Amino acid sequence: MTQRPAPRHLLALAQLSNSVGDGAYYTTSALYFTQAVGLSPARVGLGLTVGWAAGSPAGVPLGRLADRRGARGTAALLALGTALAVASFTVVRGFLPFVLVACGYAAAQSGLAAARQALLTVLVSAGERTGLLARLQSTLNAGLAVGAGLGGLALHSGTRGAYLAVFVLDAVSFLVCAGLLSALPAAAPGAKAGAAPGMVPGRRPAGLGVLRDRPYARVALLNAVLLLRLPLLSLVLPLWITTRTEAPAWLVSGLFVLNTAAVTLFQVRAARGVDGVAPATRAVRRAGWVMLAACAVFALSARGGTAWAVGLLVLGAVLQVVAEMGQSAGSWQLSFELAPPGRVGEYQGFFGTGVTVARTLGPLVLTSLLVEWGTPGWLLLGAVTLGASYAMGPAARRAQDREVCLRRPRAARSRAT
Repeated sequence: MTQRPAPRHLLALAQLSNSVGDGAYYTTSALYFTQAVGLSPARVGLGLTVGWAAGSPAGVPLGRLADRRGARGTAALLALGTALAVASFTVVRGFLPFVLVACGYAAAQSGLAAARQALLTVLVSAGERTGLLARLQSTLNAGLAVGAGLGGLALHSGTRGAYLAVFVLDAVSFLVCAGLLSALPAAAPGAKAGAAPGMVPGRRPAGLGVLRDRPYARVALLNAVLLLRLPLLSLVLPLWITTRTEAPAWLVSGLFVLNTAAVTLFQVRAARGVDGVAPATRAVRRAGWVMLAACAVFALSARGGTAWAVGLLVLGAVLQVVAEMGQSAGSWQLSFELAPPGRVGEYQGFFGTGVTVARTLGPLVLTSLLVEWGTPGWLLLGAVTLGASYAMGPAARRAQDREVCLRRPRAARSRAT
C-alpha cells in the first residue's frame, strides 16, 4: 500500500506550486498590463491599489467561512477562484474590467491565505506551527525565485504570447495547488490540532466579529506598522541607490537575490525557539533593534564613494533580512497563539490585512520619508519600528490574558466574579 504524503509535505508542495506561478506573474504583470492590454502605468497602479483595498477585507469573512464550513474545502475553492481570476486577466481589454478582476484576485488571494492558516491549525500541533511556517516561507521564496526566472524568459521575448503563457502558468499553478489542498486530510469545522482537553471552542462571532477583540486588533495594528518595511526592497532601495548613492544600479538585483536566498536558507533557523507569546515578543523586540541598525547603515550609504556605498548597502540588506526573519517568526506565533479556538481563519484574515495596509500605504509613506527626506527619514523609520516592537509585548500580554479568560469554563468565570 502506498503511504499517503504527510500533511506538511502536501502543504509545502501546494506553497511551492503557486509561488512559482506568482513569481512569474509578479515579474511580468506590469509590462503585460501596459504593453499587451494597453493601460497606462498610472491606471495599472490605481487599478491594483483599488483592487487590493477592496478585495483584501474579504479575507475576514472568507476566513470565517473556513472556520464554519471546513478549512480544506474552503482553501481549495479559493485556490480555484484565484486561478479563475488570473485566467480572466488574459481577456481583459479595458480599465473597468481590469479593476473588477483585480478585486476578485485580491479577495481570492486574501481568503486563501486565511483559509490556509486555518487549515494549518487543524493539521499541525501548536508547538510545530511556527517551525512549519518558517519552512513554508523558505519554500515560498524558492518558488518565487524559480518563477521570476521563468518570467525573465518572457520578458526577454517581449511578445504578447510569452506574457499570456506566464498568466496561464500562474493559473495552472493554482489549479495544482487546489488539487494538493484537496488531498489533505479532512477536519471538522472549527477543529484545532493540539487543543487542550476541555477547551471550549471560540464563541460564534457577532456583528463585527474579530474587530470587537480590541487587544488582538492592537497586536494586528502594531504588526502592520512593522510591515511598513515591505516596499523597501522592491521600491525604496532601488530609488535610494540610483538617486542618493554612488552604487551601481545592478546592485538592486543583487540585494534582491541576497534577501531571497537568506530567507530560503535561514528562516527555519530564525524561527527556532519561538514557541510561545514571550519568545515571540522577544523575537520582535530583537528585530526592532536590528531594523534600527539597518536603517542607520542605509542612511550612511549616501555619504561616500562607490565602494563605501556598496559595502554599507550590502551590510544594511543583511541586517534588514535578519530583522525581517525575526519579526516574521514572532508575528506568526502571536497571530496563532492569540486567536481563539475555532476562529483562526477569521482572525488570520484580519491579521493578514496588515500586509495590504503596508503595501498600500508603504510606497507613499516610505518614498516621502526616505528618498525625499534622507537620513532623518531613515532614523525616524528605525525609531518607529523599534517603538512598535516594544509596544508589541504589552499588547500581546493583554491579548493573551483576555484569551485565557475566554477559554476558561463559564462556571469558573462565574465563580471568579
